[in-house]
This record gives sequence, structure tokens and C-alpha cells, in this order.
Amino acid sequence: MSTGMATTKDGTQIFYKDWGTGQPVVFSHGWPLTADAWDDPMWYVVSNGFRGIAHDRRGHGRSSQPWEGNDLNTYADDLAAVIEKLDLRDIVLVGHSTGGGEVMRYMARHGTDRVSKAVLVGAIPPLMLQTDANPEGLPRSVFDELRAGVERDRSQFWKDLSAPFFGANRDGNKVSQGLRDEFWLQGMTLGFKAAYDCIKAFSETDQTEDCKKCDVPVLIIQGDDDQIVPIVASGMKSSKLIPNNTFKIYPGAPHGLFATHQDEFNADLLAFLKG
Repeated sequence: MSTGMATTKDGTQIFYKDWGTGQPVVFSHGWPLTADAWDDPMWYVVSNGFRGIAHDRRGHGRSSQPWEGNDLNTYADDLAAVIEKLDLRDIVLVGHSTGGGEVMRYMARHGTDRVSKAVLVGAIPPLMLQTDANPEGLPRSVFDELRAGVERDRSQFWKDLSAPFFGANRDGNKVSQGLRDEFWLQGMTLGFKAAYDCIKAFSETDQTEDCKKCDVPVLIIQGDDDQIVPIVASGMKSSKLIPNNTFKIYPGAPHGLFATHQDEFNADLLAFLKG
């Protein structure tokens, strides 16, 4: 079990954790989290003979907090810096939310020579923002409210956001306070500039072409009660754009289903890794 830093072209230090041995499974987290969000699935795949790698996106967690570069192109290049430093090959890329966009942009920019498969979990592609061509997306006012929350009272904003993220605002939910506290704790390590700029990155980046050119098998997993990334604008659309994909919908599952539906998610992930 080890940790390290990869240095990007602009000198940013990207923190990563690297567990186990075997075929590498590389995890990309969502906003406003860190690599720690993936600890449970990473432990599961490592316990089943795979190698797990996860990094903190620039501005997040233990990585540097540069003023610039909070966009999907740079996020993808930062992921490439980690992959190239560790010389990873035959990778399975796993991306949640913004991390799913990062994974798709990595393959579009850097190719798939090192990649065998990918998994998208509640992922942002192809486009979250509502436009004339994308009426299923969310209006800009939703993202403006996120920006206002970051500016106004970040600590309370992360505490409040943990409810829809994990479906803790739904009747009959079994979301623990500990899980919500973990979300807040990771969010509070996110630099202010990255917290603010990442909203534009995950809401306004059109990844239609990224999806179309993807040439590896992709597993798409999303809950149909995702209150953060609506399934009609993401999973349902990307499943029609990505040439070789399997689309699995979790009934009633929230955005953070890797935590709330841990057993089902881990089993599906392992089956895909071994398939």
C-alpha cells in the first residue's frame, strides 16, 4: 500500500494512492470529493486480485491548488500524468460523476492504447447543461445556485448537498450520518478556486464526440433517482452514443450509489473486471 505524487506539465502535484498488485483499476472521483471516496470499492477489487489506483483531482484533497487548469482537458492530462508515471497498461478506468467526464476526455485526448475497459458511474457525459440541442439538461440557474453555495457558506453547503447526493432526503433511506460527515470532510479539503471552477467544467463541457469515438467496452451504471446528474441527460444519452456499452440502471438509487448500494455495485464492478 503506497502513496505518491505525479507532477504535471504545469508543475501541479497530483496525489495518488496505489494499492495491491494485478491488472490496474484506476478510479476518478466526483466533485467535491477526493480519492478517499473510492476506498471501499478499491479495497474490494484489491481483495479480489486487482491493483487499485485513485488520485485527488487538482485543487482537491492532497493535490496542489493551482489557480488555473480546472477544466476537463487539464483534468484528463493530470490523469495521464499519473498513468504515465506508474506506467500502467491494460487499465480499467472507473469514473464517478465529474470523474466519468475525466475518464471519457482522457480516452479522447490520449487514446486507449493503455486502456482495456471503462466504467461510468452517475457520470456527467454527454452534457449536463440545458441547451436548445439538449433540452433534457439542467438550466443554468441550477449551476449558478451551486456557485452561490460555494461562495456563501461552503461548510454548510457541503453538509446540505450530502442529502441529495446520497438520497438522504428520501423516505425510508438508510444513509448514515457518518457517510454524510465523510462527504463534508472531503469537501472541506477542496480549494475554493477548484470548487468554483469545477462547476463550469462539469456542467458546460459537451462530451458528445468523446462518447462517439470511445473504442473500448464501457459499463454505464446510474440510479434512476440521481438528483445530482439526471439520468435522462446523462446515462440514457451516453448509452446511445458509446458504441460498445452495457447500461445498468439501479432502481431508486441516488448519485452516490457506490456507497449506498455498495454490495450491488461492487459485484457488478468485479463481474465487469473479470468478464
